[in-house]
Amino acid sequence: MGEQGVASAAVDARGTVIAWSADARRLLGYEPGEVLGRRAVELLTDPLPAAARRRLAEQGDWRGPVHARHRDGHGVELELEAHPLLDSAGDVQWFLTGRLPEPAARLRRWALDQLPVPIALFDRDGLAVATNSAMEGAMGRPQRGLLGRRVGESADGTRRIPGFEGLDDAVRRVLRTGEPMPYEAWLRAPGEPHEHAWLVSLSPLKDDAGEVRGMCLAAMDSTEQFLARRRLSVLNESGWRIGSTLDVTRTAEELAEVCTDHLADFVVVDLLDSVLAGEEAAPSPRPHLLVFRRTAQRSVLADCPEAVIPVGSTHTYDEGSPPDRALTTGRALLHVLDDVTRRLWAAGSPERSRSIEVHGIHSLMAVPLRARGTPLGLAVLARHRTPEPFGEDDRLLAEELAARAAVCVDNARRYTRERALALGLQRSLLPHRAPRQAAVEVASRYQPASSRAGIGGDWFDVIPLAGARVGLVVGDVVGHGVQASATMGRLRTAVRTLADVDLAPDELLTQLDDIVLHLDAERTTEDAETSDSPGEIGATCLYAVYDPVSRRCSMARAGHPPPVLVAPDGRAALLDLPAGPPLGLGGLPFETAEFDVPEGSVLALYTDGLVKAADRDMDDGVARLRQALGGTGRPLEETCDRVLRCLLTDRPADDVALLLARTHALDADQVATWDVPADHAFVARARKLACEQLAAWRLQDISFVTELVVSELVTNAIRYGESPVQLRLIRDTTLICEVSDSSSTAPHMRRARAFDEGGRGLLLVAQLTQRWGSRHTRTGKVIWAEQALPDEARDR
Repeated sequence: MGEQGVASAAVDARGTVIAWSADARRLLGYEPGEVLGRRAVELLTDPLPAAARRRLAEQGDWRGPVHARHRDGHGVELELEAHPLLDSAGDVQWFLTGRLPEPAARLRRWALDQLPVPIALFDRDGLAVATNSAMEGAMGRPQRGLLGRRVGESADGTRRIPGFEGLDDAVRRVLRTGEPMPYEAWLRAPGEPHEHAWLVSLSPLKDDAGEVRGMCLAAMDSTEQFLARRRLSVLNESGWRIGSTLDVTRTAEELAEVCTDHLADFVVVDLLDSVLAGEEAAPSPRPHLLVFRRTAQRSVLADCPEAVIPVGSTHTYDEGSPPDRALTTGRALLHVLDDVTRRLWAAGSPERSRSIEVHGIHSLMAVPLRARGTPLGLAVLARHRTPEPFGEDDRLLAEELAARAAVCVDNARRYTRERALALGLQRSLLPHRAPRQAAVEVASRYQPASSRAGIGGDWFDVIPLAGARVGLVVGDVVGHGVQASATMGRLRTAVRTLADVDLAPDELLTQLDDIVLHLDAERTTEDAETSDSPGEIGATCLYAVYDPVSRRCSMARAGHPPPVLVAPDGRAALLDLPAGPPLGLGGLPFETAEFDVPEGSVLALYTDGLVKAADRDMDDGVARLRQALGGTGRPLEETCDRVLRCLLTDRPADDVALLLARTHALDADQVATWDVPADHAFVARARKLACEQLAAWRLQDISFVTELVVSELVTNAIRYGESPVQLRLIRDTTLICEVSDSSSTAPHMRRARAFDEGGRGLLLVAQLTQRWGSRHTRTGKVIWAEQALPDEARDR
């Protein structure tokens, strides 16, 4: 070094030494490995002077004496110069030079030349006046080819080097304003084989009067940090771009889109066929036997001309091929193509070999898609327009993107499977066809939700009741998924059971409310035992009973939307039905209301998913429903379709159940009614009246059984019931015999002993008829029995 040696070093914004020249080593005795990463102040024996600390805090140049510690322990006095360099974040990094007190221009030049950071000095006109060796290496020509040229100017001065235009503008600005400026660029310097990220610090050089005399440019290669930031940026972007829906195919398409936007020129995504079907993808020890389906593909070229397998087609990968090996190892596999690797990638597919050659594909990468230890498929990435081959950073980024996409695909697969299970359960529990009855003509629709929430617990039912009546039910269980569908099934069964008992609508809802409370208590106990979060069971329901003889409909609702009645003239009106509390609250009453329903009217029962939406309130939805239902002359099936078109979007947010019922009425000649006096002698008269009516209906073939049923039921009503007593025969799809009285005491069968004279009447009725039963009314009870009509009578 001699007496004129100059030490140079670089210190980052945290005061850590990041560069250490050979002269610094000779001057202070420290090897670079002993200094790099240490704080610079640790090399001083005394603190910096106050003036120096103040100047450095102002981020200005400073020159002055300091006392450093030599490696062997003795002190060394140095003349130190500190020059700030700003990075892209505005943080100061420092270029330091130190020399022994004897000043020498040559030593300063040596320090500049030996600094491993490319540095250039420019005059006030922006022309280079000095460069160091690092700058010469980056620009690919010696100093004489750089001096007198502007930043990014070619050696002959006739053109600009691509990518340097913005840097030249920044140099002019610093010389004009006298303000330091950080500049960040991604470009390929002429002396470098690949593009690099550069953090360039542009600092004005001023004289003692503060006038700008030139500028110092220092460039630091920040490629590694840049690529890390880019990787984090792409991953952050992928967080909202990949997995935006619970659709397996769409998730694969999103992965292909992100990869072609940031990483590759052509991408295909192949998923296991079982994954697309929502099945569990079990690990296979032989991946080449797995069947893949081309799920997505995307290219920077229009129409993906590189693809040799169309989307939707199935295929396999040859054993030992790069995709097969990637699936086996679970790691991404990349190749820069040569003759050997081209044959590996194109194995078994002349079309693939031809595509690689035609489109100039020079780099390929196979990335497996795995989630929770299970293979789901793989993505293949290719480059042909991007000149650089895939590198290690690209492999890491591709694996990160594939891992994120795999989790989303697996979630979508699980959702698809659970949705299919819940939908299958839901549809199995709903009526597949309306039961045979003459009271109403029905049409229905069930539309499952398309959102992430999954299948809900909506249901409807049509229940034939005694006396030619029919029960209409629509309900909605709170929640979604298999649990909601299972709860719906239990409630639907409960409603049918309670309806068979012939409870009034308000009484049926009261009993159903108790059942919901019991179900909720059961679930709470199960959740506590399994440490799951408890979830309350809630539901809404509307139950209506229509009587085609009286043409009246009684109904009650539990927190459910009110029904709409479309009169025969086509006017649609919302029925004023008391709301009632939702099921599961307990202790609150329900109220039954009765309405006259003209023959040919249409009752519309529905769940709230039909009328509620994000872009409208429920009142607006009900108004649109009334408008869609209004009018005459349309078949019910057509009306159902019209309602769904008018009120639903392509992807409804909630399940929808719709039940339409057009009312019929029994003609007067289908019903015969007689008052029965409290006299046992009238029993014979009742049998005769019944036989005469059967003759009028041409049903003499069932007269014997009918006489016996009339005799037993009328006798029991006179003996055990209370006046008034009434006998009614109804000719519908069956022959119905009804006897009503004012007593609320329900009949029951009993086993008569061998010598008992009575007690066998109801047993005979039960044996000789299709079914029998009783129901309570507001004035007493009705005992009824049904008989099948002869075949020829059913045809009339």
